[in-house]
Amino acid sequence: MNREMLVASLRRDLQPWDVIVIGGGATGLGAALESVTRGYRTLLLEQVDFAKSTSSKSTKLVHGGVRYLAQGDVSLVREASVERGLLSANAPHLVRNLAFVIPTFSWWDNLKYTIGLKLYDWLAGRLSLGKSVHISKAEAIRRLSTLQENKLSGGVLYHDGQFDDSRLAINLAQTISDKGGTALNYMRVVKLSKDEEGNVNGVTVRDTLNGREDDIHLNTRAIINATGVFADDILEMDNPAAPKSIAASQGVHLVVDREFLPGTDALMIPQTSDGRVLFMVPWHDKVVVGTTDTPVNHISLEPHPMEKEIRFILDTAAQYLAKPPKREDVRSLWAGLRPLAAAKAEGHKTKEISRSHKIIVSSSNLITIIGGKWTTYRRMAADVIHKMEEVLRWKETASVTEHMRIHGAMDANWQDPWYFYGTDEAHIRNLIAKNPEMNDELSKKYNIVKAQVVWAVREEMARNIEDFLARRVRLLFLDAKEALRIAPAVARIMAEELHKDEHWVATQISSFADEAKAYLLDEDKSDAVKYTTSE
Repeated sequence: MNREMLVASLRRDLQPWDVIVIGGGATGLGAALESVTRGYRTLLLEQVDFAKSTSSKSTKLVHGGVRYLAQGDVSLVREASVERGLLSANAPHLVRNLAFVIPTFSWWDNLKYTIGLKLYDWLAGRLSLGKSVHISKAEAIRRLSTLQENKLSGGVLYHDGQFDDSRLAINLAQTISDKGGTALNYMRVVKLSKDEEGNVNGVTVRDTLNGREDDIHLNTRAIINATGVFADDILEMDNPAAPKSIAASQGVHLVVDREFLPGTDALMIPQTSDGRVLFMVPWHDKVVVGTTDTPVNHISLEPHPMEKEIRFILDTAAQYLAKPPKREDVRSLWAGLRPLAAAKAEGHKTKEISRSHKIIVSSSNLITIIGGKWTTYRRMAADVIHKMEEVLRWKETASVTEHMRIHGAMDANWQDPWYFYGTDEAHIRNLIAKNPEMNDELSKKYNIVKAQVVWAVREEMARNIEDFLARRVRLLFLDAKEALRIAPAVARIMAEELHKDEHWVATQISSFADEAKAYLLDEDKSDAVKYTTSE
């Protein structure tokens, strides 16, 4: 995972790749891992950082999808429930069993949700995480002590999985490397090349970190477009007249302190005013509240929450909590875009578009995969590699990822603030043992020390302070103000590791402050300026 060495090797290596995967989110990482473990010489290229876009901005759930069951999409729920169980076994340091309570307010609620969730359990089969049961009003309040008691009749308890999305992305990139593949961030594909018959046979890429203008041309036997909400950009590179394939939908989440949902259980609100579900989920000693479903036309790397979405989440939470969070209680917020496969018929609401994935094969044999969700990333990967072999008439190979442990896999101690490193925690502790300065504290509240920054640079391909604060540790997502406070210290540690000067440090601090504004409510955005100018 030494980026500079890998890029230098890429420039010298003239041997064609078997498979080049474009996109370093859940779908692309899964496809690259599936490819390399089937014996193909595989390269993954991500235009920014791994999981920078949609794949770091989920609700942090590995779930079958209760909402999809209500919509009658039984096959998707079955597929996702099975994959949930497999992922729990393959990445036990990142995925845990979480109990959810649905509050009920009538006998009909009790009956409807109990029966529905029994079906949910049945679809998961032996990979179920636990039995769904009806619970009394007293038990519901015991589990969720901040729940409003007015008109409450009881609840239904069920089980789903919770995970850390961008940490899984980093571990998948490491697993690709462990298996002999290459995964690179900050490598933007700017052009596709074709042979005399019009089939894609190469890409031109630009290293966006080193400031050089000399692009790199790479030959390959197959190209997989797994760029999520940006899939149409690659499709248009292939064919400027290609029809739109993506219908983007924005989902917003707010983060508040645990006082609003103490205990270990999550709250699921099954029917909001816009017909969605809303979750309140304990995560890294905070609570994630969301999400929304707002169709958007403009696609960007950093979409911004809309005021109406923020109000909707706070207003919905207020209907169920005795002490609801207010604007001043929001520690961080973010928006992510779902890459939904565009509906053929006009007028479909985004929440009604299936989350099942879709594979498109262009006349040039460019293979594009869209849709899907984190939970089913491995199944999506197996499907797209199978389709690639079929289209290109390659010998069919078998998937070996179903029971493959992901880098870092070990049984987690969830009380350990560094549990998400898995087996890599021992290596970070070793850095500290060799050099006590590595234990210098950056954030006492969030247990962040210098060694984590150094590890992220050396072994996790972090190349700027946002990579570290947003996706190697999750501080920007948990407490944007605290992330701003420690950003200058992080920048200096990274500068030392990467041999950068003070100008780079100043630029990093300023750039991160601009980025962090998107994670703050309007009334807090002045803090970003304060931390920048204080430097």
